[in-house]
Amino acid sequence: MELALSGLASNFDWKSLVEQLSQVERTPQQRLRAEQTGINQRNNVYGAIKNQLLALQNRVNALKDPELFQTKNGVVGDSTVASVAIASSAAVGKFNVNITQLATASKQVGGADVGSALSPSNDVSALVLSEAGFSTGITAGTFSVNGRQITIGTGDTLQQVFDQISTSTGGLVTASYESSTDKIQLSSASQIILGSSTDTSNFLQASRLSNNGTGAVSSASSVGGVRRTASLAGANLAIDPSDGGGGAGEFKINGVSIAFNASTDTINGVLDRINGSAAGVTATYDTLNDRFTLTNQSTGDMGISLENVTGNFLTATGLISGSLARGQNLLYTIDGGDTLSSQSNAITEESSGIAGVTLTAAKVGTTTISVSSDTETIRKAVDDFITEFNKTQSIIDSQTASSTDAKGKVTAGVLANDSEIADIASRLRSIANNQLSSLGTSLKGLNDLGIASNGNDNTLKIADEEVFSSALNGQLNAVRTLFSDATSGLATSLDGYLENTVGDEGSLIQRQDRMTKQSASIDTQIEDLERIVQANKERLTSSFLAMELASSRSNQQLEFLTQRFGTKGA
Repeated sequence: MELALSGLASNFDWKSLVEQLSQVERTPQQRLRAEQTGINQRNNVYGAIKNQLLALQNRVNALKDPELFQTKNGVVGDSTVASVAIASSAAVGKFNVNITQLATASKQVGGADVGSALSPSNDVSALVLSEAGFSTGITAGTFSVNGRQITIGTGDTLQQVFDQISTSTGGLVTASYESSTDKIQLSSASQIILGSSTDTSNFLQASRLSNNGTGAVSSASSVGGVRRTASLAGANLAIDPSDGGGGAGEFKINGVSIAFNASTDTINGVLDRINGSAAGVTATYDTLNDRFTLTNQSTGDMGISLENVTGNFLTATGLISGSLARGQNLLYTIDGGDTLSSQSNAITEESSGIAGVTLTAAKVGTTTISVSSDTETIRKAVDDFITEFNKTQSIIDSQTASSTDAKGKVTAGVLANDSEIADIASRLRSIANNQLSSLGTSLKGLNDLGIASNGNDNTLKIADEEVFSSALNGQLNAVRTLFSDATSGLATSLDGYLENTVGDEGSLIQRQDRMTKQSASIDTQIEDLERIVQANKERLTSSFLAMELASSRSNQQLEFLTQRFGTKGA
């Protein structure tokens, strides 16, 4: 028999009774839960008000910053001549700029034809394409001569290519190499037509062969050049490069050391090393003229210093024997004054003497520059402040007010009786409407800016646009003092109050902390009360189980007696 089944022996549903008694015991818990719900609701509303006050404080801090009222706008009359950047230190005014010369960069132009000829003789029967000193490597594929397709591979010799040209054209076009001029020549009794839209090899381009409408076509210039992807030792330079032995080559550009290894480094690798260094130059190779160039990364009339330290890289590449193409400084005048100069195309205070104005020249020409106070940015900062101020008043009003529906039912806001929250709205209104006579300016309050306060809902608005605009355009210093005076400014006072309210140790923050702790304390109380309920429930259950056991035994004894004595009694 399962005695835990309620009333199985006693016919009494004691489990239901135990549950009912437990529920009665939980009445204090229910009251605590209701209290906790109210606390959490108020705490959530405090959080919303705190966030809104922080948003307002951000807008107040913008108005508190004196730099806001010193921002300037710059307008360029002809934006194709120059662009302008204006700092707060710029003076309001207008001036004319005449750009007479743009700044350019200096270049160290290396000697031409630093690469060797393709071959020292006219015999190119052993000159393999992949190893030939073309400045642009030959790619495998096809090219066309007189409509005939010639297929080549990089393992072919140059003479094999010449033979294919002759064979493919039926002997009408012949090809040869002239070592004295380092050029490839094509000859025919009739006009030669080179190339097609389906060519896949760059042989014609690398050989600098192009149509001229005749039967004699020659390379436009020497075809031998520098093999940039081969090691320095195999780069086909006219002067053999040396690293001094042991791979410890070194040279300097503008005093910056560049290391190289003639056996393992390629021309492209060294150029990349130069470009990635602090030498301040860009190194390139000109395949058409077969020469190297260093270009200053900074404009202006300045030189490029070169020095071979170990080895002869700068000599082998023709750079050290090259010539300097001097750069130009920017030349300009302001308001017809003396000619001024700048090494860059930027006209800054250092070269012009005009504080807070930076011009970037784009072309030679004349333009005007107008500098004015940035009243639009100031206007937006005031508008943003008013918006957040009104949002703050609105959220406080909605949470502290009571409403009545059509049936006369009154619903109180979550913070309807909270005097501290109501005081925040009152204090904000009071500070915003304060008259600051101590500032010593003609503007003593928001009303002098045309900003009015609504006495019904504590909101602000720009009621007189003309007064507001006039103050921004004609009394900007007074506007700055009104908001950002370090002692009594409106924004300064508001920020101080908001910091005391929602700062790290602010009154609203402390109140939220207390409510959070109250809610946590209620959780603890409820847990303690529930343990008592469970203990009482276990005690009652044990008692009723004992009762069930006693009833079961009694029933068994009665059944035994009935079975034994019931028949005789009958």
